[in-house]
Amino acid sequence: MHIKKRFDAWLQKLIITAAICGAEVSKKQNPNIPYTVEEIGNETESAYNAGASIIHLHVREDDGTSTQSIKRFKECIAEIKKKCPDVIIMPSTGGAVGMTNEERLQPIYLQPAPLIASLDCGTMNFGEDEIFVNTETSIKYFAKEMNRIGIKPELECFDKSHIDMALRQHAKGIIKSPMHFNLVFGVNGGITASPRDISFLVESLPKDSTFTLTGIGRHEFLVATMAILYGGHVRVGLEDNLFLSKGKLAESNGQLVEKVVRIASELGREIASPIEAREILKL
Repeated sequence: MHIKKRFDAWLQKLIITAAICGAEVSKKQNPNIPYTVEEIGNETESAYNAGASIIHLHVREDDGTSTQSIKRFKECIAEIKKKCPDVIIMPSTGGAVGMTNEERLQPIYLQPAPLIASLDCGTMNFGEDEIFVNTETSIKYFAKEMNRIGIKPELECFDKSHIDMALRQHAKGIIKSPMHFNLVFGVNGGITASPRDISFLVESLPKDSTFTLTGIGRHEFLVATMAILYGGHVRVGLEDNLFLSKGKLAESNGQLVEKVVRIASELGREIASPIEAREILKL
């Protein structure tokens, strides 16, 4: 990435995304994982009050079962908007392993349509027998549907080949500029969270793109710090990491966001409001 471009990006305020519940983690692992509509509203509020301007949203049934039901998304979003009217909601189109494309895409058909939604850019081994399938055909289909509705995709990349896939679709006009990436580090089967690999992926991005970095598990705050230094943005949350520090379970998504805010303050990055995040990401 060009040095001046990186410096200009570093002067931008920091957008914090909170991934509040995910599709796989459970209350057995951390009792603070939200399942119910009320819990999802409360956890959004905790993250928002701490400094998050974007909520990466999966939804659950009350028993914790993952769902992409548009009805459940509507219920959760209504609760979120009561508590945090200006927060940006980014629904997941990843869903859970094994869901069909049609299931996964349901939340992009919400009314009003979301400003931004996740778009996974490659197939991943998630460990054991879990394979998260994203074929080139499905990636193009998801992107075209988002284009038709006017939704900006956040391009989820777990490895260098996923960036290359996004760039190929961009060259064909299927993924539009300016692109926004979420680079994910430390997933079983994906790229590691070493500083070398973080640098490699960031330097592989187009100059006119924006990016968020996500670290999984114990890598969360190392990756967040690298994102702040690189002029990028940060995603944290109970979807990605259950612990505030080694052996200490996070009590809320807000605690994880607060830790990023402290790190950013020490490193001289101010925190973006939802209005500022909309401007930075061209939403």
